[in-house]
Amino acid sequence: MRPFTVNRLTDTQHLNDVDSFENSRFLAGGTNLVDLMKHQIETPDTLVDLSGWESADTIEETDETYQIGAMVSNTDLANFAYRKEDLSLLSQALLSGATVQLRNRATTGGNLLQRTRCYYFYDTNQPCNKRQPGSGCAALDGFNRIHAVLGTSEHCIASHPSDMAVAMAALDAKVKTINPAGNSRHIPVRELYRLPGDTPHIETVLGGDELIVSVDIPKRPRGTQIYRKVRDRSSYAFALVSVACDVTLKDGVIDDVSLAFGGVGTMPWHAKSAEDFLRGKTATSDLYAQACDIELSAARGAGSNDFKIPLIKRTAAFVLEQAVGQQMAHPGHQGAIHAR
Repeated sequence: MRPFTVNRLTDTQHLNDVDSFENSRFLAGGTNLVDLMKHQIETPDTLVDLSGWESADTIEETDETYQIGAMVSNTDLANFAYRKEDLSLLSQALLSGATVQLRNRATTGGNLLQRTRCYYFYDTNQPCNKRQPGSGCAALDGFNRIHAVLGTSEHCIASHPSDMAVAMAALDAKVKTINPAGNSRHIPVRELYRLPGDTPHIETVLGGDELIVSVDIPKRPRGTQIYRKVRDRSSYAFALVSVACDVTLKDGVIDDVSLAFGGVGTMPWHAKSAEDFLRGKTATSDLYAQACDIELSAARGAGSNDFKIPLIKRTAAFVLEQAVGQQMAHPGHQGAIHAR
């Protein structure tokens, strides 16, 4: 047990009361951080406890956005999103992840910032550039079945584990942050994460003293939404691959589409190249396959995870076909095919 101090934060106005943000961590639900501390992977000198931050435990609606407080639990968010047709994708993603008990504790902000489940990251006897910069990456030549095929580097191939973040990327959500100086900014979820490059231990664009206050999802017309998760077990397992899809048709032509992948990227993967290729074209099976080939053109396996490349292509093409088919059968309906 390593000693650490605890600062309790009840309001962002009291961020200045925190003694130091050097080697500190924000503690929300603790479903990831506490495990990492037990394994001596995270060894903060200070924890900033957010459990008393009641103002961040609410969801508010404006005419333009859904404003989801950073401390809203995954359970409460899933229940809220389930009742909103234009947030069906988010509900599906949340309900496909973790267990009920974990969803009751896990928070919106914490889910976005959870860390990889790479075996070598968790094994302190193995080299890991994400855990100890410059030590090497044991996954490159090791057992890497769960690892990423997109956005990798010679220093890290760890995949991002979140389901919720994939849906947030597809929905074009933004995180609102604040720091002790009172400076606030809005960061698109699609731009929140950093590719590993040669600094895989730096995972987001956030500063060490920057706190996520809320996640804002724009209200806009949406089409048919599907979240498809492929995993080793039917529940309580991380995605081998996942696809978040929102498609709108107009006279058989793809008018708009949002597409994001999970399980295959070093961060939640916004499939922008596929989206750009699909928009304005007549919906056909061949078109979906071409779009997936374009998006995955830079994918690189590392041995045990090579299967992910054809698997994500097939899954994404199937989801697109399913979403288009449902919309053709029920024009103008925002309905969803729920998580499987």
